[in-house]
Amino acid sequence: MGEIMRLLMDPLQHAFMVRGLIAAVVAGGLCALVGTYVVLRGMAFFGDALAHSILPGLALGYLLGGGSREALFWWGLGAAILAALGIGALSRGQRLKEDTAIGVLFAGAMALGVVLISTTRSYAVDLTDLLFGNVLGVGERDLIRLGIFAGIVAAAIVLFYKEFLVISFDPVLAVTLRLPTRLFENLLLILIAVTVVVALQTVGVALMVAMLVTPAATAYLLTHRMPAMMVLSVLLAAFSAVVGLYASYYVGIASGAAIVLTATVLFLIIRGIVEIRS
Repeated sequence: MGEIMRLLMDPLQHAFMVRGLIAAVVAGGLCALVGTYVVLRGMAFFGDALAHSILPGLALGYLLGGGSREALFWWGLGAAILAALGIGALSRGQRLKEDTAIGVLFAGAMALGVVLISTTRSYAVDLTDLLFGNVLGVGERDLIRLGIFAGIVAAAIVLFYKEFLVISFDPVLAVTLRLPTRLFENLLLILIAVTVVVALQTVGVALMVAMLVTPAATAYLLTHRMPAMMVLSVLLAAFSAVVGLYASYYVGIASGAAIVLTATVLFLIIRGIVEIRS
């Protein structure tokens, strides 16, 4: 017992580890909360495309802001919101299917990001953390910003829970109730975009879709009730964040990848148990 406590407490002697744990739990929980809509609405490809579509914003933030975290965040946030609204607008067209519209914008934004990034020679080291995450590099200002935006997104999800539920699963009822469907559709897309940006430092662009999808998909195996699914999804994401970060500390592996792998293993274990019981 004493050895277990030592293993648990030793990493907490470092301030960067404490900040990293808080950031990983908050960001992971936020991704899982928003991810319930991503999973239930079949928007996994949208989440992946959105995560990669913010590269032009990150590149501009790097070039114009000298690589500062603040510049990267705000430019990335702007790019994410524009990409989300752009994908939403293209998807409403009658001639293109949603996945086709997403693919077109995803590819174009990704190419623009690569072009902008390639204009500087020092981008490789500086942008690696954004691509693959570096939660142990979270500073106090990053943590405060993460808390503020996570609170805003969570509050919006709770405040407009019924509206999001109706437009997601019963569009006919939404029209009957005269809900501003397009407004709430755009709001949900913006909330997903904000979530992607605020969680970037935790798992990075390349692994972002995993935290949006995997905990929510795991929770969906256990319950089909929306409130219960949201709570379970957040708890699974928080658990994955803690276990993954401890594994990263002791084994010496990338923190973002460790968190995602933990969430994936949980999904496979729970899926196996559910299959056996059924």
